[in-house]
Amino acid sequence: MKDINSEASEGKKFYGSVTVSERGQIVIPVEARKDFNIDGGDKILVFGDIKMGLWIATFDILEQNMQGSAEYFRNIAAGRKKETE
Repeated sequence: MKDINSEASEGKKFYGSVTVSERGQIVIPVEARKDFNIDGGDKILVFGDIKMGLWIATFDILEQNMQGSAEYFRNIAAGRKKETE
């Protein structure tokens, strides 16, 4: 069987699938937690785009990429604001 990560761009991985519990919880795969230095009790940001899906990020990753990310998330926030008005 071909490794799905063998053809991925550098720094990009597929960590597998997870199941959402009855309480809406998911478990982040151990390899992903190691790669992103995520420990129990850490806060994770969850963003959504109805057309593109969900995206999770650590605060550290968001800070590292703040310039491009800030505009993207401002647009998401603006869309949500319009929906609630």
